Amino acid sequence: MKLTKKDILKKLEEVIDPELNISIVDLGLVYDVKIDKKNNVKIIMTLTTIGCPLISVIEEDIKNKISELGFLKEKIIIDLTFDPPWTIEKMSEKAKAILGII
Repeated sequence: MKLTKKDILKKLEEVIDPELNISIVDLGLVYDVKIDKKNNVKIIMTLTTIGCPLISVIEEDIKNKISELGFLKEKIIIDLTFDPPWTIEKMSEKAKAILGII
């Protein structure tokens, strides 16, 4: 079975931001997911703040969750970007409700 971007995004919903206790997908931190012909997974994402001290925890959780789908951890590439910068508008309605923003 060939896994898709949708499958990866669904699995990334299980990765929880340790400070906010909300998935990185609902927070709007995941900008894109790409799977190449060699089964490399590239996740383009951001953080809520530059210099977040918990990025290593989040990266490890991402690699653990995606590897559950059969991808090798060394083939999971996390490309951290701050362009465009994260804003609360990127959050899902669910995340905004949890944080009392809406």
